[in-house]
Amino acid sequence: MPESGPSTPGHIPTERPKAAIPAPTGADDAPGPRTGADDPPGPGTGTGAPTAPPAAEGTGPVAARRVGLLVTLVLGGLTALPPLSMDMYLPALPEVTQALHAPAATVQLTLTACLTGMALGQLVVGPMSDKWGRRRPLLVGMLLYIAATAVCALAPSPELLIAFRLVQGLAGAAGIVIARAVVRDLYDGVEMARFFSTLMLISGVAPIVAPLIGGQILRITDWRGVFHVLTLVGVLLTLVVWKWLGETLPPAKRHSGGVGEALRTMRGLLADRVFSGYMLAGGLAFAALFAYISASPFVVQEIYGASPQTFSLLFGINSVGLVAVGQINGKLLVGRVSMDKVLGFGLVVIALAAGALLLMTSGVFGDVGLVPVAAGLFVLMSAMGVTLPNTSAQALMRTPHAAGSASALLGTSSFLVGAVASPLVGIAGEATAVPMAVVQLVCALGAVACFVGLCRPWRRQAVGA
Repeated sequence: MPESGPSTPGHIPTERPKAAIPAPTGADDAPGPRTGADDPPGPGTGTGAPTAPPAAEGTGPVAARRVGLLVTLVLGGLTALPPLSMDMYLPALPEVTQALHAPAATVQLTLTACLTGMALGQLVVGPMSDKWGRRRPLLVGMLLYIAATAVCALAPSPELLIAFRLVQGLAGAAGIVIARAVVRDLYDGVEMARFFSTLMLISGVAPIVAPLIGGQILRITDWRGVFHVLTLVGVLLTLVVWKWLGETLPPAKRHSGGVGEALRTMRGLLADRVFSGYMLAGGLAFAALFAYISASPFVVQEIYGASPQTFSLLFGINSVGLVAVGQINGKLLVGRVSMDKVLGFGLVVIALAAGALLLMTSGVFGDVGLVPVAAGLFVLMSAMGVTLPNTSAQALMRTPHAAGSASALLGTSSFLVGAVASPLVGIAGEATAVPMAVVQLVCALGAVACFVGLCRPWRRQAVGA
């Protein structure tokens, strides 16, 4: 494949007429909005930017904004489902260890199982969405998610809980991979990067609110109540998808091949060194994030003695940092500063924060207490706001021909590496936070190495990429 991505990515106007958004009713085979890469250049633009189709009678900018906002909220809900499934459950982890009479390492496997399911499920759902469209695989996945989550609420043993958390992850993968593929169907270039930052604002509310909700649920019921609430969320989101999210991949752009073609497509994507560099950099950065997610309930509550409510508050503050930096990226940096420069800066900040956390948790500065450690975690989380959306945007800009498969590979790499990182953070027991910091630092340095060694942004900029 060529060394560089599209040199003149198309621009999709954010204010599209209502007629440009496919209707959900009977829309499985309806043509979706056209991407900038497929449209002819607009008159007098010379940039490949399509002009907006004429508005239908009774529609205009207000209706276009309303429809566009609705699609944005639906996609935001789909990307928010994974952090809801993970983070609402986090304050209950110590209680689950007691209720099911299982060690902390075993209970952390419930997180690993869910992540593994989300990783493997994306490998299946991504190619399916390229073949059959986005809407039908998504609805089937959401129904399976509801059933699996309901069984988790009734699990009598840690083994059964782990098994159905795996199924929950497999089914929930549909929302993750298809949301990204829909964005690739609708946008390109700078607009796609901005849209990913907008999704981060919406989905970022989930990790802010989820632990707070989880902590409050634990005030009135036990850990099973968390899964009852997640089941209800799944039902509501499925209804929203069924009613308001139309098909965005027209039949003419679907892949007719089977498993063999899907594997060949993925092999071709992995052969693209730059795509693989962004994929690995984003996956390792996500692993550093998930090391914090899986270890922080024990670090904050067991080691530093905070209550579940205090942990939820700190987790929410860190998520606010991630969302705020994500919005700075989308509103101020994208289109003005090279995405590679912003991405490189974010990876360096993550590595420095992880190094500082290792020094603090290993006792180099003595007993530093919760506040400095929380500050280091805040910096690490905030830097994810420029790292995760930019790695996804840069990778997907190279793959307009197979957005579903590319989205699957991006998600699978992130969740598989995160699933490996999860049990490692508890390998030394519940009395030390050093393994968390070590995993974070190793992952951050690995992400920097992949970005520099595989993406080679300075070389691509020199040739006009």
